[in-house]
Amino acid sequence: MRTQQYQLDVEPAPLKNGPGSKPVRPRFREATFEDYPQIAALESRYGLLPKNYEEWKHLWTQNPLWCRFKQWPIGWVCENEHDEIVGSIGNIPLQYEFDHRPVVVATSRGLVVDEGYRPYCFPLLASFFGQSNVDLFLNTTVNDKADKLQELFHASRVPAGTWNRSAFWITNYRGFTASLLASKGVRGSRALSYPGSAGLFIRDTFSGKSLRIQHDGLETQFCAEFDDRFDRLWERIRNSASRRLLAVRTCEVLQWHFQQALTANRAWVVTVNGGPGLSGYGIFCREDNPATGLKRVRLVDFQCLDGHTYLLRPILFRGLERCQNECIHMLEVIGFSSHKQRIIEGIAPNYRELSSWRYFYKANKPYLAAGLADAKVWDPTCFDGDSSL
Repeated sequence: MRTQQYQLDVEPAPLKNGPGSKPVRPRFREATFEDYPQIAALESRYGLLPKNYEEWKHLWTQNPLWCRFKQWPIGWVCENEHDEIVGSIGNIPLQYEFDHRPVVVATSRGLVVDEGYRPYCFPLLASFFGQSNVDLFLNTTVNDKADKLQELFHASRVPAGTWNRSAFWITNYRGFTASLLASKGVRGSRALSYPGSAGLFIRDTFSGKSLRIQHDGLETQFCAEFDDRFDRLWERIRNSASRRLLAVRTCEVLQWHFQQALTANRAWVVTVNGGPGLSGYGIFCREDNPATGLKRVRLVDFQCLDGHTYLLRPILFRGLERCQNECIHMLEVIGFSSHKQRIIEGIAPNYRELSSWRYFYKANKPYLAAGLADAKVWDPTCFDGDSSL
């Protein structure tokens, strides 16, 4: 069968309804793969940086859980009277476990509605939250325009981690300063970045926040692929994790989640060996902001054997060192449980406030609703939901 190819080479065409016209109530239906060009165009109009067609389709067709369902909608769209898609939301299935019991999770992706049709966000989310075959809903990229909608559907803020603030280290002062000035609309940001970056460096030096990479004597390595060592580590983690909610991290799942990014050098995996297998690993992903020229890497996951949380420190230092070597402007961390946050705080990061609380959940089962109210059962990271998809 021939694979259909799509490519966006031109600016997305404006909708046929003019800005002053009153929109007719749109039609709602399940999304299909053939909707990609219009969904991507809609995302582009509102700055969501759509994936190319193959990467977008991969979210479902190579998803180990989606392939087991006979009927799982890839999302929903709404169309105006000209058959133009004016709103969409993706729907991705994920494998989790709670207290060693399988949990079917749905995460939304790319909720976007054209400006004239914003009131119709509600029915799109209603289609998502109305799925009866889902045990748990996780939304981990909620912005300030959608957080109230989450609460309307009785979704709760995750009780572990700080999801409205990020910790970060500057690994290239000049590039970071230029992107910061560009984000504020300052003309001549490149020229001004020289004195500005010197000022930031001096400030961080005197405040103790200038980056001092240390090597703790533990051997860390970059890994180009996921192998059976990750399966063995996952089994050891899950066997010791009673009464906890865990995203499944088998080699098969990790491969689906990150292999495309690894191949394109948009993701790095840092491992620490312990005896015959792995003791822990961290996964870093590029999260650039092309609009301001910001080059950013984010630590999206860290997993380790019970009692080995200290491995987060050398893994972070290895990521910071690579950021410096590759002239990346900053390394960022969002979320994580309190004991991991304490290690992050010990490396003296800077902080920035985010526009909203990013991580919401809603349990469809009473036993999950009761259990997940306890912060101790969570180990939240940006691996959850669609944060790193």
